[in-house]
Order: sequence, then structure tokens, then C-alpha cells
Amino acid sequence: MELRHLRYFVAVAEEGSVTLAAQRRLHTAQPSLSRQIRALEEELGVPLMTRGVRGVLLTAAGQAFLEHAKLILGQTQMATEAARRAASPAKPSLAVGVLVGHETDWLPRSTILLRDELFSAEIKVSSGFSTTLANDLQSGALDVAFLRHEMDTDLAFKLVETEPLIAILPNDHLLASKQAVHPRDFVDEKFIGISTIPRVLRAAVNGYLRRCGVEIVPHLEIDNFAMAISLVASTRGVALLPASVNDILPWSVVSRPLSGEQPTVDLMVGYRRNNDSPILRVFLDRLEGLLVRMRCAPTGTQPLAAMS
Repeated sequence: MELRHLRYFVAVAEEGSVTLAAQRRLHTAQPSLSRQIRALEEELGVPLMTRGVRGVLLTAAGQAFLEHAKLILGQTQMATEAARRAASPAKPSLAVGVLVGHETDWLPRSTILLRDELFSAEIKVSSGFSTTLANDLQSGALDVAFLRHEMDTDLAFKLVETEPLIAILPNDHLLASKQAVHPRDFVDEKFIGISTIPRVLRAAVNGYLRRCGVEIVPHLEIDNFAMAISLVASTRGVALLPASVNDILPWSVVSRPLSGEQPTVDLMVGYRRNNDSPILRVFLDRLEGLLVRMRCAPTGTQPLAAMS
């Protein structure tokens, strides 16, 4: 067994699809990736996942193996970084992660918050799923991240913003003529649900539907905004997503507010409690100042521009 087998398995497990893992994460051919997964299962002597029309699902053995595989890969990354740091002069650094779908907002803001440190420190930014960001924070691969409030961690969290959920649908859909829609309107539609990977968002959507007394079996389930928008447009489906998705909607897809209760999902900033990085403290202090300005700014203004 080699490390690449662990990386392949984790990528497929997190993407929920061999095809997506091959295309988006590993940049390899799907048949080759399938062979590598089968070889791993043969070496272990147990099936790790089952394949179905909606992608792959982990078996009980696969769930157990996934946690250890992530731990091994995290420790390998830490060992690699430790060796590189030891071989080169020490330089202050900060690794920032941003939740997929929020890159246009928080990647530029993160770099501007540290504009004075850009020439004297190494600032690394990346994006990923919330659970992946939380794992990277705990392993030390990231110093700070914008993510959901992952409850099964010992990370410190601070609220960044609370987003309302909105309805996403084709621009020529019958529901698009409404000022606001109710989840009852979705019962006979192709509803695009949320997969188990963005679990906080999934819980927010499913909890809202339960409170409204609406039972919907998703036509498909997605794990990122781009996939949801594409499926809404191609299958003429409907979805519930955070309002930040408005910034990336194409002309063929529109959003509508929800009538009655306004469900929300929180975006947090997370970090390890025992991380004593001076740059991290600077970042958190400046972020707090930015958030205060954002909350006080009149609607339609851009506090980020005032910082440049």
C-alpha cells in the first residue's frame, strides 16, 4: 500500500464520485482511478465502497478506513512541512482556508487583511469543503479558515456572517414569477438536495424542510454550489442554497426568497485554540475590525474597498 492509494481513496470518498475525484481532485483518468481503488480493496481484503447511480457510498469498513487514512495523510503533510522548514531559514507564515463557494468574498479580503505582512511572511490561501478545512486546521495544515461550525472538533469558532437560505430555480420556471416561494412549492419538482459532505448546510436545509412539514426525496444530491447551479439549469430542478450563491448565478438561473420562516446558515472563522502564531493574532484582530465595519456599513456599501 502506498500513500497515493490513500490519497485516491480519500478523494473519492469526499467527492462521492470516482468520476468527479478523477477530474477535479486527482487529474487522472477515471478507469485508472477505479483500478487503483479496486487494488486497494483487494489488498485490504474488504470492500470499502459501493457504487450506485448516485455515486459511491462508503461501507462500514470504508468509514473506519477513511478516518485513519486522513490521519496518515495529515501526519505525512506535517512531516513534509517540518522537513522543509528545517532545511530553510525560518519565515513567518499563515495558511488560510476558505469554504468552497466563498472564494470571491473571503480570499481577497484575507490577503488585504495581511497586506502589511505580504512581503515579510509567506501567506498561503486555499479553498475546500468545511469538513476538510476543519481536519486541516486540526492537523496544522491550516492556521485559520472560513468554514461552517463543525461541532465534533475542539476548534475555536467566531461568527463571520449569517446567510439566509434562498430558492434557486431556472429563470423561466413557473415559480420564478412569485415574489417568494415556500418549500411546499417544491414537492412535485426535481429537488436538488445537499450531500453528506457539506453536513452543516445539509442539516440546515433538511431541518428547515422538517419544520415546514414538507417531505421531499431529492432528485439528486450535490456537494458544491457550482454543481447545484449546473443541475438546476440542466434538469430544470430547484434547490435551497445560501444567499452568497447570488454572486455566481448565470443568466439562466434566478433566486427567490423564502416565505415565512427565514432559515439561515452561519459562516464562521475557525482556528486551533493552542495556535500562538503572532500573524494569526494580527489576522484575527484585523478581521474583527473588518466585521465591525461591515455590520455598521449602510446597505450596498463595500467596507473592503475602504481598507485598500
